[in-house]
Amino acid sequence: MNMFLALLAMAFGNFGGAPAVADQGTPQFQSLTNSFNTAIIQSQKDQVVIDADNPPAKIDPQPDAPVVKGIYVTAYSAGGARMKELLELTDSTELNAMVIDIKDDLGYITYPTKNKALQKMGKSQPFIRDIDALMKRLQKHEVYPIARVVVFKDTILAKKNPELSFRNKDGSVWANGKGDSFVNPYSKEVWDYNIEIAKEAAKLGFKEIQFDYVRFPEGFETRADVLKYTKSEKSRVDVVAEFVQYARKELAPLGVRVSVDIFGYAASVPAAEGIGQDFVKISENVDVISPMVYPSHYSTGWYGVKDPDKDPYTTIKGSMEDTHKKLDPTKELKPVIRPWIQDFTASWLGSGHYIKYGKKQVEDQIRAMKDMDVHEYLLWNASNRYTSGVQYK
Repeated sequence: MNMFLALLAMAFGNFGGAPAVADQGTPQFQSLTNSFNTAIIQSQKDQVVIDADNPPAKIDPQPDAPVVKGIYVTAYSAGGARMKELLELTDSTELNAMVIDIKDDLGYITYPTKNKALQKMGKSQPFIRDIDALMKRLQKHEVYPIARVVVFKDTILAKKNPELSFRNKDGSVWANGKGDSFVNPYSKEVWDYNIEIAKEAAKLGFKEIQFDYVRFPEGFETRADVLKYTKSEKSRVDVVAEFVQYARKELAPLGVRVSVDIFGYAASVPAAEGIGQDFVKISENVDVISPMVYPSHYSTGWYGVKDPDKDPYTTIKGSMEDTHKKLDPTKELKPVIRPWIQDFTASWLGSGHYIKYGKKQVEDQIRAMKDMDVHEYLLWNASNRYTSGVQYK
């Protein structure tokens, strides 16, 4: 009998006869499991030394979390009329979760926070006018709430605090071709700012924090020696992995899971050192990994398919095979695999290279994951208009 079961036996036994361990499906068992895990996590918090090469033992802060099947919801939708339609979707299907923007792609905090530290560093754009009312609404409809926090892509923070960003030779804040600025993953101040947002989301009632854009800007290796920014001797890969490790250390004691979005092809290629993403190192330090495996994002030839967007089953199955191969060696550090899948039409690929996505294409992706023993997933549609009639099994 392992230590955990021994402690359970002690907890449920009467010490005068044979111990009667509670059934693992009972609320009593789940409550004890939560308490047991919380105690270990609390003791672990002060002992963990942040080191990308030495991930700590992974204890689930939320062992009673459901099998998540969710949708992406913008803050605008969450705070507006669209939410009624989205809740009707979750009420009438097997979908049970929503990933809601709490800090969006520009860097806005999407509700009126009263946290003075957050107000000083960032800026609110209250698309969600009453965050408490939203949380109550989600609870009423039994929706598992996940807070999406966009981390290092943050134009708002970069412009308010140029010293935390990447700067051109003339001192101006660097921006990519789309006008987006990033903040510096080497900055502990940037780490703490984002984790403070995550902690507030946890206090509001979110069960999981999903970090997105946990990386340097695309193509950073071509400008790393030109831009001005503070750095250490650590590699970009290690800095990104250590942010995730630090975030989980700070958040797990609050009872929330930590998840990270990552490029889908990261499971199929060596570490992307230019942007600082190592699929394995990040996965070892999170509870959930969400590779963005949209078929439209794979180029010609991936998984032996000429146009991956037109063959969602083969593309998703191949990506899941690669994901398992990459993560199986991590053993007990392997996170829950919960991919982002495609519920949109990629017409920008051009005639002959894409198909209109609907019920069949979404179901083909779900079937491919199920065939690869992956049972959790998230649907992405930037406008939050999801296909009707899909069997989410």
